Amino acid sequence: MTKAMKFPAIAAAVLTMSFPAGAATLNTMNEVGAALQTCWTPPANSDKSSVTLSFSFKRDGTLIGPPKATAIHVTGDDKARKAYVDAATKALNDCLPVSFSPSLAQGVAGTVFTLQFNSPKT
Repeated sequence: MTKAMKFPAIAAAVLTMSFPAGAATLNTMNEVGAALQTCWTPPANSDKSSVTLSFSFKRDGTLIGPPKATAIHVTGDDKARKAYVDAATKALNDCLPVSFSPSLAQGVAGTVFTLQFNSPKT
């Protein structure tokens, strides 16, 4: 059975940590979440919106299949929702592959993770 883990609120970490996902070896899932957030740029005019993506990593830092939107809270019509989900998916994919430390890589494969992308970016 796959256990689901949620990334803790990392807004402060995102402000203080600035590294591309592929540039540094990541030792914790908090570091992974912060690295993935650095690739996020919300769509224009998407105030008070968010999407949560669910995904699993391989040990090499790539994804096992495409991410899935598990919670979508977007102001606007279906076109706005799609644009927001597409932007979050693009941000995740733009940061891949992530570089896991050997110890993190051993435990990460196949585990389901979720990450929330919010507007405005803080």
